[in-house]
Amino acid sequence: MSDAIPTDEFPIFLGSEIEQAAAEKAAFHVLPVPYENTVSYGGGTRYGPSSILKASWQLEQWDGKSKPCAQGIHTCEPVDCQQSPGEVIEAIAEATQKIVEAGAMPVVLGGEHTVTLGVVKGLINAGITDFGLVQVDAHADLRDAFEGDPLSHASVMRRIVNLDIPLLQLGIRAFCEEEIEARDRYGVRYLDADDLVPQRIQQIEIPEDFPKKVFFTLDIDGMDPSVFPSTGTPVPGGLDWYQTLNLFESVASQREIIGFDIMEFAPIEGFHAYDFAASLLTYKLMGLVERSETAKA
Repeated sequence: MSDAIPTDEFPIFLGSEIEQAAAEKAAFHVLPVPYENTVSYGGGTRYGPSSILKASWQLEQWDGKSKPCAQGIHTCEPVDCQQSPGEVIEAIAEATQKIVEAGAMPVVLGGEHTVTLGVVKGLINAGITDFGLVQVDAHADLRDAFEGDPLSHASVMRRIVNLDIPLLQLGIRAFCEEEIEARDRYGVRYLDADDLVPQRIQQIEIPEDFPKKVFFTLDIDGMDPSVFPSTGTPVPGGLDWYQTLNLFESVASQREIIGFDIMEFAPIEGFHAYDFAASLLTYKLMGLVERSETAKA
């Protein structure tokens, strides 16, 4: 994989603090995917990746507990999203496959949640088939199609379970009867927001028969709008900042994280605090991965 060429729109992650790590020497490959094709309410997710990258220049190397960047961070060229939906998904899959084959962890910045389907296909194409997906989200995304589109962001988890990928959902609080039926049909595990949030649950126990490798997908709307109103379909009653980090750490302590993504961030012009928060969240998750791997070594 060749070195990415940073641009004003898509600068390298944490570029004010570190040099771009060579692809073959970086533990983390940040992949921007500014894809937005299906919108249910508000838009703007195509601007999420560039906003996160720009805001990362305000981060410190020290994340509060360690320096994840010491493992090497390589920012990839953004995926070309000016194609048909199917072509975009295949381009995401190809980029993800290259990251895995380079021995790195994909850190994918979306874009609408459909992006995760391309990432999952890329993992499979790279020969990783024995993994599960842990999803933080306000929505189940298990409709077979939404507004006639099977590649809608509201159908992405249906497409993924159709690939026989086990799914564990956290923080869901908006779903329809079709999605409840899909949970039963595909054996989807879940801890919904009405349990997680009022009880302020910080740690979960992953079912013993859930795969040992996990890809973690985080839809920004899984967190409460008081933390992130910057998303197209905010739903009250979501996870807070520390609960989200603690749940991720809980998963990482029990399973091998093989990658993660941040989806559905839609920046609000003039409110850069949310851009910074999304960027810090990305870096915090890198740190949690790094420290969990060190603890298991």
